[in-house]
Amino acid sequence: MSDTSACLQRIASGRWFQGLPEELREALGRAALVRQLPAGQRLFARGDAPCGLYCVVEGQMRIGAVGASGKEALLALVEAPNWFGEICLFDGQPRTHDAYAEGPTILLQVPMPALRALLDRHPEYWRDFALLMSHKLRMTFAVLEELALLPAATRLARRLLMLAESYGETGASQRELHLPQEQLAAMLGLSRQTTNHILKDLESRGLLRLSYGGIEILDHPGLRRAAQAEA
Repeated sequence: MSDTSACLQRIASGRWFQGLPEELREALGRAALVRQLPAGQRLFARGDAPCGLYCVVEGQMRIGAVGASGKEALLALVEAPNWFGEICLFDGQPRTHDAYAEGPTILLQVPMPALRALLDRHPEYWRDFALLMSHKLRMTFAVLEELALLPAATRLARRLLMLAESYGETGASQRELHLPQEQLAAMLGLSRQTTNHILKDLESRGLLRLSYGGIEILDHPGLRRAAQAEA
């Protein structure tokens, strides 16, 4: 998919993009470039200079960081129609994390010069980008609170729901998640064994079905009840 207009149609239902003023949506569309990444391709690394705002059109981006030990902290798996990379727009500082294509991935990129020129002409649009960042900040606080207060099984159920609902961007829930257990464990800071034990329990309760490299959610209401347990 190399046509910008086709990409814009694919992401039109995204909650943030859909809620923008029509003039801002059109301006972002005019400035957007289509990027196609093969599996494993790095988009940017921690410490890189700001390069703009991105939206996943197709595929999946892995956001994380690798420590001195070589262990990866996996923070998020970003799918369509989520936008990311807005922090650098506000502070002009280097990238905070690494971003890799998890599989073949199509992105829209709005380069930094175009964003700055747009906001110089229309400073009233800063609020719209602030709303994008505040949504991420709220999710971050929620995850930190869960890490401190909730048992592993509850946190895992909540993260599955968050991924199924595309971090609140689509207003709908996916049934199938292309998510290996190793990645889910890394996102939650759990061992592979603990993650597998919890998933097997949820499967025995008829809430999901496990497959190689994926998780199928069979009972969204039931999983939501599991996510509320001991909260």
